Amino acid sequence: MQENVRNFSIIAHIDHGKSTLADRIIQECGAISDREMSAQVMDTMDIEKERGITIKAQSVRLNYVKDGKNYILNLIDTPGHVDFSYEVSRSLASSEGALLIVDSTQGVEAQTIANVYIALDNDLTLLPVVNKIDLPSADPDRVLAEVEEAIGLDCTEHNLISAKTGLGVKDLIDAIVDRVPPPSGDENAPTKALIYDSWFDNYLGALALVRVYDGSIKKGQMIKVMGTNASHQVISLMYPHPLKRQDTTEIKTGEIGIVVLGLKTVDAIAVGDTITDSKNPTAEPIDGFEPAKSFVFAGLYPIETDKFEDLRDALGKLRLNDSSLTYEPESSHALGSGFRTGFLGMLHMEVVKERLEREFDLDLIATAPTVIYKVVMTDGTEIEIQNPSEMPNPSKIDKILEPYVKSTILVPDEFLGNMIKLLNDKRGIQKKMDYLGKRVLLEYEIPLNEIVMDFYDKLKSCTKGYASFDYEPIGYREGELVKLDVRVAGDIVDALSIIVPKSKAQSKGRDFVGQLKELIPRQLFEVAIQASIGNTVIARETVKSMGKNVTAKCYGGDITRKRKLLEKQKEGKKRMKAIGKVDVPQEAFMAVLKID
Repeated sequence: MQENVRNFSIIAHIDHGKSTLADRIIQECGAISDREMSAQVMDTMDIEKERGITIKAQSVRLNYVKDGKNYILNLIDTPGHVDFSYEVSRSLASSEGALLIVDSTQGVEAQTIANVYIALDNDLTLLPVVNKIDLPSADPDRVLAEVEEAIGLDCTEHNLISAKTGLGVKDLIDAIVDRVPPPSGDENAPTKALIYDSWFDNYLGALALVRVYDGSIKKGQMIKVMGTNASHQVISLMYPHPLKRQDTTEIKTGEIGIVVLGLKTVDAIAVGDTITDSKNPTAEPIDGFEPAKSFVFAGLYPIETDKFEDLRDALGKLRLNDSSLTYEPESSHALGSGFRTGFLGMLHMEVVKERLEREFDLDLIATAPTVIYKVVMTDGTEIEIQNPSEMPNPSKIDKILEPYVKSTILVPDEFLGNMIKLLNDKRGIQKKMDYLGKRVLLEYEIPLNEIVMDFYDKLKSCTKGYASFDYEPIGYREGELVKLDVRVAGDIVDALSIIVPKSKAQSKGRDFVGQLKELIPRQLFEVAIQASIGNTVIARETVKSMGKNVTAKCYGGDITRKRKLLEKQKEGKKRMKAIGKVDVPQEAFMAVLKID
């Protein structure tokens, strides 16, 4: 019964109540008893519950009765953080409608706007929902006016709810049934389904979460994955549920379900690929889907060098459940063997590092995050650089291109001055500035390199936490960039190299060596810390030597005895400086993040 199916997503900014609303809808439909219910039941990872964020989009199939008719609701809970927006895009590609949740105390935020545009691109029916109306500071009328002004969405039909208390949730579900259109698709056409999520189960192997557009998928059917052209037999089919999945023999047109093919890796069922019947395939795959691209790269190294293989296994296992993670081996003179790892953004990097340390019991050093640069050589060839140590000799470089992003920032008007100063410091180019009541919507183009370090922290501190921020990549542009090397006791520490704008190189170099002077422990000999561009040293600090009292055992007697010992010590220090080796502590590798 295709006309009784409703596929919808929930989109909102972080902490506007998506997961809590999902809990209430699940309870209202009776899919989980009160005894089994827990807060954020759709968030399955410990780290999601602790931080109160959704990292992985989850789905659940619910049954609902309205006016004596049975309806099937497929709810897709999406992450709100900018790093996971690709999860949002594919969830929306699988839906016909979306609930636009806005917090009645905070109003429209940057990510609300960004996610709405993805939904409008997919021609979804949007239902404006104002949440948290039970709070004393709630102002639903102002928020609805803001939605109309900032997004241009008609809010005459809207729902006022409190996901925490359950107020208005039943009316919202009725509105979903009435206003979200049923899926359109030809039941008699060849099988055509989109894989919009995949993960690994220890018992069943790789699982694909699919949305069927045409035809159906049956148990035992031979299907073909169009991207890899490989055929597999469907071993079993299930409907998604956070606690107890329900087996089925067929996933029909317009429905969402889990396909078990008995595969050992997730690579064979790439997200965004199309599944069809192997004997009677569909003519065209489902298009308009882009795989996740890594924006931020950092080196991950085990502190104990013999744990390299453990780190390789851990990354392999983590990638089974997070297809956006990329990694390749690399080695550093300072840190030994490790992996150059690609992330979607800074939050993704934090989450991955924390999961590796927690779930696989590893101690890791992460180098400062960098982005991909394109270098055009004097002979016309173009190379991509993820690691500053790969930068070729400056004499062979014609120009360096750096990635830019279009950022949307919403800030209260009282902090506008601080915000514009920060954006100018970060080499931002203003494109748009609109006033929405007491808040200002800014659109800026900024080099991605300026965002990956500490931009988000500074944004929050200069606006007392009230600004919200979202970005999307817009391609490469030429930049005046140089590679800044750090030498400790004359040796370049490759893991501390960074790529910086030429205009800021001097000040960054000075700040950097100043930070390192505090972090590198004193040795028995003087240690020079230098920042250099090519062979030109632009900043220097010296870590003073730690004196050993060689005359302690020499009391009384002639002064020449003491002088002899001191001269001997001086000679020894000279030799030591020539062959001395300095251990650089872990904090030094993160000092890059603290330089202004």
